Amino acid sequence: MVWGRFFAAKDNDKKRAVVVLPQWNSDAGGHIGLSKLFAKVGVNALRLSLPYHDRRMPPELTRADYIVSSNVARTLQVCRQAVMDARRALWWLRDQGYERLGLVGTSLGSCLAMLTASHEPLVRVQALNHVSPFFADVVWRGLSTAHVRAGLDGHIELEALRELWRPISPWSYLERSRGKKTLLVYAKYDLTFPVDLSLKLVDEYARLSIPTEVAMLPCGHYTTGKAPFKFLDGYYLSRFLTRNL
Repeated sequence: MVWGRFFAAKDNDKKRAVVVLPQWNSDAGGHIGLSKLFAKVGVNALRLSLPYHDRRMPPELTRADYIVSSNVARTLQVCRQAVMDARRALWWLRDQGYERLGLVGTSLGSCLAMLTASHEPLVRVQALNHVSPFFADVVWRGLSTAHVRAGLDGHIELEALRELWRPISPWSYLERSRGKKTLLVYAKYDLTFPVDLSLKLVDEYARLSIPTEVAMLPCGHYTTGKAPFKFLDGYYLSRFLTRNL
């Protein structure tokens, strides 16, 4: 069972809608304010709960550890499940009559949004908060995944992990972004999604001559959700959606 909350735009003319994918370990309140902002500016928003998060969390868990862990195969499987959930949410919006569809993702949600957009023809735009080309490198180097790295140490090297997690790395599918409007947002002092990884993705889009918009937040990973940075982030995202969707 996949849970979502729908926020109808004030006119709700069914012209445009987005699926919102929150960050790893987001609770049921995560990205609700952002979804309400989108509705206020005329973009219908369906905020989706990720697998093993909030209402989808089994009783033995206190964190959403099944979606990112040192269990390499399970991480692949659950991220694939998240992409299928997002695609079906887009199909549901289409079946309700919504015409122009997009994705908004943050942190892990940005990776899942990029993967979904790469495989789903319905997606016209993707607005992405905190980005990296490689799934493995964020887990290996990020501050928030140090406990996952500890479980991998001594069992696998980064190069092998990067190859095994290539199916859930945006780097594998960048050419499929061609023709979709893309916004990349990164934080200058991010220790969870290291900035050099974000800039590598930005540079690769430029090398491939795939048009993108880029915005930099003068904060860290988690301070993106704090004032005043959350207001700046909301401005970048909502402006991009209203212009391009």
